[in-house]
Amino acid sequence: MDPKLLDLLVCPLCKGPLVHRKEQAELVCKADRLAFPIRDGIPVMLEDEARRLEESEEIA
Repeated sequence: MDPKLLDLLVCPLCKGPLVHRKEQAELVCKADRLAFPIRDGIPVMLEDEARRLEESEEIA
């Protein structure tokens, strides 16, 4: 993902910052505990497409 694009993207729900998880190909919102997928290099920033993070999942 383009680092400039990552600087511009925020969570669509709370407008908070996102953490890029390269290996999992997702952008994570710590506040909402949601992981938005990145498919073919394109972030899918839809709440319906996001997965809820498990309580045991650590957010780096």
